[in-house]
Amino acid sequence: MKKFLILAIGIVLFSACEKDKSDKAGIYNGPETSFHHGKAWTWVQLNGKGEPQRVGVTLNEDLLNSVPTGEGGGEHHHDDNVVLQLPTQAAITPFKHIWLNWNPAGHPPANIYTKPHFDIHYYMTSAQEREQYLDPVKLNASPAAEYLPANYFGGDPVPTMGKHFVDITSPELDPVNPQPFTQTFIYGSYDSKVVFYEPMITLDFLLNTQVFERSIPQPAKFQQSGFYPTRMRVIKIAKQSQIILEDFVYRTAS
Repeated sequence: MKKFLILAIGIVLFSACEKDKSDKAGIYNGPETSFHHGKAWTWVQLNGKGEPQRVGVTLNEDLLNSVPTGEGGGEHHHDDNVVLQLPTQAAITPFKHIWLNWNPAGHPPANIYTKPHFDIHYYMTSAQEREQYLDPVKLNASPAAEYLPANYFGGDPVPTMGKHFVDITSPELDPVNPQPFTQTFIYGSYDSKVVFYEPMITLDFLLNTQVFERSIPQPAKFQQSGFYPTRMRVIKIAKQSQIILEDFVYRTAS
């Protein structure tokens, strides 16, 4: 009888553990945030082990149809943005908050990124920390080359945002036959640390794209251990555009 009870307890505990694992699977939404005349929100999708599969931002049709265009002279906009909170379940990812920036006339360099577009910053630090990115020396300090993908080169830093690194092999930067800018993928840093990933996407691309995916260029090394995305996807579902980072892989700091 004693052996039977021990076996029964073991089965119950095992079943509970398995249920606990499977209960972690699902999609968890962050709070909806008003932006212009629409809504934006974040979400994360976990597998049964609680590991990240996707983390995304959803912009509804009302938002995309209400953002102003052609204003502001093509500078980086700090006055047309919103901080999006991530759900608590997203703590398994490197990302702490998302800063959604709208650029109604784009930003430099001229005739390349001077199109109405979103900068979707997936930050690895809190919004409070980001707001302190003001030190000129730390803004200019680049991470060691191995912590950035090959072919990524730094541009001018932006206070409270960071230093941006662009892929010089992107089609819009081709010196011989440049293509119109639609989307690109940027890395960002502060104080020699990689602090954000940034899909940068034009309004026109989001309005007219049903499905799109691309790889995210990967560095040789990572400064912090954790799960990092390797692909970006854009999907339009039920009048909502989703900008997704997915196919997470665990990386060890080195």
